[in-house]
Amino acid sequence: MSIPFSCRCRMYSFMGGGLFCAGVGNILLIVSTATDYWMQYRQSSNYMHQGLWRYCTPGKCFPHNDSFAHLDATRAFMILSLLACFIGIIIGIMAFIHYSSFDRFDKTFAAGILFFISCFLVFLAMAVYTGVTINYYGKRYGNWRFSWSYIIGWVSVVLTFFSGKHTAESM
Repeated sequence: MSIPFSCRCRMYSFMGGGLFCAGVGNILLIVSTATDYWMQYRQSSNYMHQGLWRYCTPGKCFPHNDSFAHLDATRAFMILSLLACFIGIIIGIMAFIHYSSFDRFDKTFAAGILFFISCFLVFLAMAVYTGVTINYYGKRYGNWRFSWSYIIGWVSVVLTFFSGKHTAESM
């Protein structure tokens, strides 16, 4: 039994849209995780910034020496989200090109589930970082703000969600 041409085109467009959102979302996850602009603050008339791995003063960056539980959790969730999204992209590409080494394995469903898992993990990472940062810095310092790496993290939440949604609709 063959699928009508109009259904196949719609299926491919949803799958292609899902893969596109996942690819862009995964790139943004990498950029967000790797950069040092999650938060900016002013200390003694200098702007400083910090990320998940380092904090930076004007002209010099230093690794976080202490183990902060919220940073460790955020890092772990971001890395797991990257892995889930990357594996979902690989499985989605296999479904898109009809790679048939796993005939009984519904690749579009698996890719969609992995994209939703990625979305959930990056959402957890952002929620942990947001909650602890607001409770800690919001009460102690007046002149701080979230920065572009943090914002890119939230954009990747949206993109990984829509990648799962589009991939699931292609089934």
